[in-house]
Amino acid sequence: MEERTRAYLRGRFGDFYRRSEVQLPPRADDREWGYIPWTSGPDTTMVRHKSTLDLGNTSAFLERERPRHVYFSAGFYETPGASTMEQKNWLGSDLVFDLDADHLPSVTLGEDTYAQMLAKCKDALYRLLDFLERDFGFEDLTVTFSGGRGYHVHVRDEGIHDLEREQRREIVDYVRGNELELDSLVREETVEGLGLKNPTNKRVLPADGGWGRRVTERLGEFADDLLERGEDDAVEYLSGMEGIGEKSARAIYNAVANNTEAVRAGNVDVHPAFLKVARKYVAETVEAENAPIDEPVTTDTNRLIRLPGTLHGGSGLQVQRLTREQLDDFDPLVDAVPETFVGHDITVDVQEERTLELLGETLTVRPGVVSVPEYAGVFLMARGTAEKAKQ
Repeated sequence: MEERTRAYLRGRFGDFYRRSEVQLPPRADDREWGYIPWTSGPDTTMVRHKSTLDLGNTSAFLERERPRHVYFSAGFYETPGASTMEQKNWLGSDLVFDLDADHLPSVTLGEDTYAQMLAKCKDALYRLLDFLERDFGFEDLTVTFSGGRGYHVHVRDEGIHDLEREQRREIVDYVRGNELELDSLVREETVEGLGLKNPTNKRVLPADGGWGRRVTERLGEFADDLLERGEDDAVEYLSGMEGIGEKSARAIYNAVANNTEAVRAGNVDVHPAFLKVARKYVAETVEAENAPIDEPVTTDTNRLIRLPGTLHGGSGLQVQRLTREQLDDFDPLVDAVPETFVGHDITVDVQEERTLELLGETLTVRPGVVSVPEYAGVFLMARGTAEKAKQ
């Protein structure tokens, strides 16, 4: 990035902060703070181990320093401005989750547009929130658009602050579905009566919640699909599954047809051959419904995370705090474009052709010196694909 570009962006970031009011997180004085300034050179320099006492009034600090990125810690400390983690004396941490579109298995880099990547990331966010709210029962959640490639979720329920890394690792493994198998999900129930001389046990998925609910719902859909196909088509379909021959396929179809409600209720013992289907659907459910979070972020009790309300120096978009009600209609490429950069054009020197989707419009920018809306120019310069043109 040329000095002219850096100076322009730093100045305009300052204009944004002069017109904005940034809300601090709870227990702000107990957290470590850090920021990245608009320094020259190929590497970025993180200024960290700061406290609110070091930074002073937040609004004044942002107007004065006009930083490229601003961060605060998930953890809170007795002495947050100490120069080493040991000296800070850890008191607890929020539980933080990071979803990054670049890391999603559903995203194809080089093919998906930025807008498509962010849309897929929002889908992953919904899955994560389903785990946090329905499975764990967390209530104090803060969702933010990161300003770049995804979303952050901060959990601040009292019960999570003292969790150590190993305990946070267990939460990570749960939402990712790591090493989840059928045998770890099912529970045994005793069946009596029905003319049986001796009670017998059946293995059942806990359909009332958690991963058991998710797998059971998919098995119910599988049963409905199988019956809709009819026996011959269903047997052909099942025979195409790995490890299932025609004989087993017909047995599975008959077991599902004769015990449809049991399958929908999570009973995986309707026939021995049906276990192969159940195991397949556990794997498919994990692949489709896990939350593909950045795992080290959640396990790190000292992690620095972006401050909502500030600007992302790699896009010029605003890091935005979102309520649950706002999330459905939120479009990051419209709603996170700062008003400071809207309403006038600037000239930039574009290095390669780019197509942008911002403020509901698609803009194709060709190489060379061109005039573009400022929000598009800021985005291109922040992404490193354009420089500020000479006046």
